[in-house]
Amino acid sequence: MRARKKYGQHFLEPAWADKLLAAIDPHPDDRFLEIGAGPGALTLRLAARVRHLTAVEIDPAMVASLAPKLPANVDLVHRDFLDFDVAGLAAAGPLRVAGNLPYNVSSPILFRLIDVHRAAAAAAGPSAAGLVDATVMVQLEVAERIEAAPATRNYGVLAILLQWHADVRRLLTLPPGAFRPMPEVRSAVVRLTFRPPPVAIRDAAAFEAMVRSMFTQRRKTLANALRPFAESVGHDAVTALTSAGIDARRRPETLHPAELARLANALGTKHKAVL
Repeated sequence: MRARKKYGQHFLEPAWADKLLAAIDPHPDDRFLEIGAGPGALTLRLAARVRHLTAVEIDPAMVASLAPKLPANVDLVHRDFLDFDVAGLAAAGPLRVAGNLPYNVSSPILFRLIDVHRAAAAAAGPSAAGLVDATVMVQLEVAERIEAAPATRNYGVLAILLQWHADVRRLLTLPPGAFRPMPEVRSAVVRLTFRPPPVAIRDAAAFEAMVRSMFTQRRKTLANALRPFAESVGHDAVTALTSAGIDARRRPETLHPAELARLANALGTKHKAVL
């Protein structure tokens, strides 16, 4: 099959598909969701190792080529993953996720997974059915942003929102030669192991909105970076920082997620009317 630039396709070489499968570590009783089946390099390997696999693929040519090769325990869905009902699939029981994410939509896909995990936990508690983990291949630059620690160059919204809901671990780093056609960048495989947030947040949407607002001015002092969001919800930035026990002279990029949670709680939930 010829890769189509429209879909950001780069096909994994067989030897690297084997390494990816080993990193995913599937088990016979697992239910899996694969993002982007492509020509089936990972799909066929997973199918042989798990109880059930739902593979989502946007390219009709790939779907037509792969469908006749699949065993009975695979459901192949022709759809854009961002329009796919992940929540409905996760509601049926514990679900693991794997995939080689298109570079141009990797962040929206990751945020979609976090939304599904958060909604499932809110509806039925953290021990209920839902997303267990996601082992995904992304551009190396994205992987570095996902795993970044506070006060580092790559620390920002992506790291905070993902690490708030999941433990992050890089499993593999791949050279361009692991794919055909070769991309111009290196890639990495990261695993997100979903869990409850370490600190209860009164309003998850407020937390996310605050973080996004503050990190547009990440190098300003907290007093200045927080002010636009704080005023939009009827609070004073310095008062909220004092209430949360955070020095107003620090910068947003130095705050750990737990500190951001305390700050969001100090600001309350009045933002709902303006989001």
